[in-house]
Amino acid sequence: MNLSIYLGCVFIELLTAVNIRMSQAADQIPGIGHIRSPLLRSVYNKMREDEKQKNNPHDDWYTVDLSKVPEEICAKFLQFNQDEETSQFLNQCYEKSDWLFTQLGHSICKSVLGWFMSSTSINGLLKRGSMFVFSKDQLRQMLHVAPDRKGNRLLDLGAGDGMVTDIMAEFYNVVDSTEMSPTMVWRLKEKGFNVIPVDTWDNGAVTYDLIGCLNLLDRCDKPMRILQSIHRLLTPTGRAIVAVVLPFEPYVEFNSSDHKPIESLLIKGKTFEEQAASFITDVFQPLGFFVEHFTRLPYLCEGDLNQSFFVLNDAVFVLKLKDKG
Repeated sequence: MNLSIYLGCVFIELLTAVNIRMSQAADQIPGIGHIRSPLLRSVYNKMREDEKQKNNPHDDWYTVDLSKVPEEICAKFLQFNQDEETSQFLNQCYEKSDWLFTQLGHSICKSVLGWFMSSTSINGLLKRGSMFVFSKDQLRQMLHVAPDRKGNRLLDLGAGDGMVTDIMAEFYNVVDSTEMSPTMVWRLKEKGFNVIPVDTWDNGAVTYDLIGCLNLLDRCDKPMRILQSIHRLLTPTGRAIVAVVLPFEPYVEFNSSDHKPIESLLIKGKTFEEQAASFITDVFQPLGFFVEHFTRLPYLCEGDLNQSFFVLNDAVFVLKLKDKG
């Protein structure tokens, strides 16, 4: 176990008067069954899990059983793996999770602020919980662009703290964004991104070469309207990159008493493959999109004291206008 982490736990346990003698705990660290302190046990478990994860290529994060996908859709699949940029993000997660007192402070603040702020806004305020969906190299492959290519205008919908926006922004001259959380709007403006009000972004005043809609469709109340607006705001040769967590489970975080969407996407199937195919045939194509590519990527989020990172299964689609370009 990392000595500084362990000593930090000892200090916290003493302050909270937990009934444990730390001298005994130090001798018992090799066997978790003997650790009576919940905090020490949690940190010990996390460190053991981290060691396993650091030596894991995580091939399962990227695997799709193409035998369960219609043949015409199989040809659209792009196979990726854990590249250097993804590994760097994971290493940052391991490092930040080991900041014992920072993580404890975050936990206390989240418990208090959770009474009157959303999780997204809390994360924005504390500068925690950054997301990672794809690397720059993976984005280049999905969009077929050269490293030095510069498009005109990018719009990132529901941009959060802008970490994923940063990756896309490298390839565009002008970057617009939207975000519901006030604290995340603050973070986006800190990065220099233009933030468009959520009630005016789709007024048709501007068109875009790329529109990002990453893990938003399951968190908004009108996903069909968003997709229709994306279709209307793309330039003739523009692209949209849409990521959705599968299995698809809508949960509206803002301005909803029951957290249920007003509009429903009728997604068929239960497996990743079935639902990804259903998005293509039952959602995107009827709305006038042509799906150039789809892939499976891990939707990664910075963790906490108990877990260095969190991961969900993302289906990522690259769309263009079926009737233009």
